[in-house]
Amino acid sequence: MSYSPVQRESRGEGLATQGTRALAAATLILFVTAGMWVLEGIDYLADGRLDQYGIHPHDVADLPDIFTAPFLHVGFAHLMANTVPFLILGFLAAVRGLAKFLAASLVIIVVGGLGVWFTSSALTLGSSILIFGFFGYLIGRGLFERRLADIAIAVAVVAVYGTMLVGVVPSDPSISWQGHLFGLLGGVLAAWMLRRSRTE
Repeated sequence: MSYSPVQRESRGEGLATQGTRALAAATLILFVTAGMWVLEGIDYLADGRLDQYGIHPHDVADLPDIFTAPFLHVGFAHLMANTVPFLILGFLAAVRGLAKFLAASLVIIVVGGLGVWFTSSALTLGSSILIFGFFGYLIGRGLFERRLADIAIAVAVVAVYGTMLVGVVPSDPSISWQGHLFGLLGGVLAAWMLRRSRTE
């Protein structure tokens, strides 16, 4: 297959743009992950005092904590369990562009946090809200965008992480199924809200 000079230039620019986006996505996700590890280190040294910034259900004064809860964890074991899926799903969600990723993350945090605040009965914190949100966002993007790359990513995500869906039903009292469920719903909603118009 041959390309004209214009086609080659356009193709080269496209690959460069994709590479730039991938680098930006990886940098952001690594930075946020490192921040969560730093916060957990501070929390460890402070005897768990940062945990108070998790979501306290039905407490109006603590509503702002829906924005801090997804970045805090109950110990390093909790953080370690969340780190790899956060890195992978976060990168896949961010690689299309940081503006949409940040908007999607905000929707996930608000929907997931409010869902927990209204329906839970226990202090809730952890990046599972975002992880399930990214999962829902990637699946929703495949459904709503209908582009081959998005569909392929959605299929791969379901194949690798589909068992996560078990976490959206009540099972272990120590695990916030509400955070999982509403994070997932927030991700699907974000994918629908941020979908491309037919003219794009």
